[in-house]
Amino acid sequence: MAHRPGKHSAPLPSGNRRRGAHSADLSAYSRSSSSGYGSSAGRSRTRSAFDGTGFSATPSPVAPESHSRSFAASDSLARAKAARKKSRGKKIALGIVGALAVALIGAGAAAALYLNGINSTIQSMDETEKMELKEQLAAPKATDGSYYVGIFGSDARKGETASRSDVTMLARIDPNTGVVDLVSVPRDTMIEIEGHGTQKINAAYAFGGPSEAVKTLSTFAGVPITHYVEVHFEELKDVVNELGGIEVNVPEGFYSDTSGLTIEAGEQTLNGDEALAFARERHAVSGGDFSRAQAQRMIIEAIVKKVLDASPTEIPGMVESLARCVTTDYSVSDLVNLALTFKDKGMTMYSAACPSYTLNQDGISYVGTQYKEWQDMMRRVDAGLDPAETDIEIPEPQASDTELGAATNARSPQDYEGLLEGALTTDDVKAAE
Repeated sequence: MAHRPGKHSAPLPSGNRRRGAHSADLSAYSRSSSSGYGSSAGRSRTRSAFDGTGFSATPSPVAPESHSRSFAASDSLARAKAARKKSRGKKIALGIVGALAVALIGAGAAAALYLNGINSTIQSMDETEKMELKEQLAAPKATDGSYYVGIFGSDARKGETASRSDVTMLARIDPNTGVVDLVSVPRDTMIEIEGHGTQKINAAYAFGGPSEAVKTLSTFAGVPITHYVEVHFEELKDVVNELGGIEVNVPEGFYSDTSGLTIEAGEQTLNGDEALAFARERHAVSGGDFSRAQAQRMIIEAIVKKVLDASPTEIPGMVESLARCVTTDYSVSDLVNLALTFKDKGMTMYSAACPSYTLNQDGISYVGTQYKEWQDMMRRVDAGLDPAETDIEIPEPQASDTELGAATNARSPQDYEGLLEGALTTDDVKAAE
């Protein structure tokens, strides 16, 4: 009988996590908010004799006859009156422009304070965590603009002081091509954590917070991780409701005994509570924890699609909503600009899971890694290909890169072929119809 992952977890440390904030680069907003104001482009203007300082009229030639002088004087007076009227008009216009400038400056300051507030929300880590995370985040290895993001899900309930990361994902982001590869690493994957021996990969977050989680995933995948994203599930359900629900093609229906909800199979709009139940369910679905990882990827995909389907003016507000359920080193301007880039170019999102199987070692349930399959998958990911498409030819630069998918910290058996029989594997997950 197949062993399901998730039992007999290693002991966790206790302790409270402090939360803080740091400011972000708002230059993108400064540039965008200033464009289009104070510009005279496209305006036509005819110069007159009164243009210049003093608004003095150009003297008219004096006629020898008195009546001629009278007409000339009248004409000059009319011009002078027109000049004074024009001068008053200019002053009024300048006053309006000045008032608008003051209003815009005030709005800019308010916008800066507003955005700094959102940045404080999404970047809420204490200074120690922030510094440790910064040491682990690395510059992209590629020169084509692509980079990797570590995505972790914290599912701590109220009153808990420590938690394992119930979601571990790796995303390759390529803004130039519009391709995103999203890969799940099963939370019970058997690895070694320095100073803690053999553990499950989700224990890295509990032992060392964001920095240890990034370090462990980076070593397992064999790629540098440039950005960190942590999703808080309790807040996620409220965000889904604010987005008006998300469209998901649920692979198989189930009844959740923890939430009391029944989720039907097929295309549907999930509200916050339903999305949360879908993301957490592993007992009533055929693939166990592997099915849960699939559901988590589907929810992230649905949220991203919802944001990209919105109008450009709606995207900043959506990012503000998402900020309440996310902790990241990204700034809000980074996220908005990234969303607008993908909206402009279009996005292709691929999704897969690290090829894995359930494993029992010394009475503890783990997930073992299928090493060759994992290395080939990471080579496809690094090339921006569909990670699940095993028939695709891997380009030479990735095919010869031995670091990709090396999983040097994995501790499941290297000879695993015979262990797949009778085990639950990632191939047992039911696909959406």
